[in-house]
Amino acid sequence: MKRRLPAEWEPQDGVLLAWPHAATDWAPVLEQVVPVFVDLAAEISRFERVVVVADDPAAAESGLRRSGAQRERVEVRSAPLNDTWARDFGPIAVEDEDGERLLLLDFAFNGWGLKFPADQDNRITRRLADGGAFAVPVRSVGLVLEGGSIEGDGRGTILTTSECLLGPNRNPHLDRAGVEAVLRAELGADRFLWLQNGHLVGDDTDAHVDTLARFAPGDTIVHVACDDPGDEHFEVLRRMEDELRGFRTRQGRPYRLIPLPWPAPVADGDGRRLPATYANFLVLNGAVLVPTYRDRRDAEALAAVARAFPGREVIGLDCRPLVLQHGSLHCVTMQLPKGVLR
Repeated sequence: MKRRLPAEWEPQDGVLLAWPHAATDWAPVLEQVVPVFVDLAAEISRFERVVVVADDPAAAESGLRRSGAQRERVEVRSAPLNDTWARDFGPIAVEDEDGERLLLLDFAFNGWGLKFPADQDNRITRRLADGGAFAVPVRSVGLVLEGGSIEGDGRGTILTTSECLLGPNRNPHLDRAGVEAVLRAELGADRFLWLQNGHLVGDDTDAHVDTLARFAPGDTIVHVACDDPGDEHFEVLRRMEDELRGFRTRQGRPYRLIPLPWPAPVADGDGRRLPATYANFLVLNGAVLVPTYRDRRDAEALAAVARAFPGREVIGLDCRPLVLQHGSLHCVTMQLPKGVLR
């Protein structure tokens, strides 16, 4: 029976988080980043459950006690971690066409094309399954695929980037037709929208689509847009927007496009530009969490996301510390659809 990849805005059981610790790349800025995870867990727990994977459960418990999180909705599980990017090593849930059975797919994770160690993170989904976290079966898939590299509309359309999915550092044995064949079989996808343009300076992921363009209800795409002709991103993001304008819905109509504002450049202590993006938001039951960067355009970004998700509470979360390791809010979370958690 044909599978279906649920859209992120469909009902959820909870969200997976991985807690930062001193053996991760967060070590130099741990005091800055832990409060972000504390606030993130607290906000998610207002709406649904939080599953926290921690190398040091006691440290996570200590942080959560300070968070004001609804503790009956927070569960901490012990497992060794390389890092905290749950979007990319967490499970991807699919359902049968009749919606009666869920399955978690455990794709291979190789540290964004062998850039970083990932041996422990690649085992997280299986360890959670073996520990009884899930109410549904888990199946391993022999394809390197990160959750941040694909967007699904819940109706069989996948939005992605050629730079990431067709790069030689993930699945060099597969061309575009080969990748589509696997995603068609595993995710039930029958339409693919490939972006040839779009990237953020400082991004380690080879242009994950969740930093650039996101599906929203009603055949809507929310996307980053650079309005500064002097910025190094201006031309490539203009070409990306032209591509988005050329895409058509299943009914043959243009997508409704909602541009996101362009924040001022954010740099690390050595002056290297970091990939601050408002597109890296997380959809929850009844809410959307949006990354903010202490920027004058933060409020404008919240308003744009609210237009895409009417009726949901839109909440800004200071993610400036997260971009110090080249990711943001969506990158450190993975939603678990309704029926997944035990």
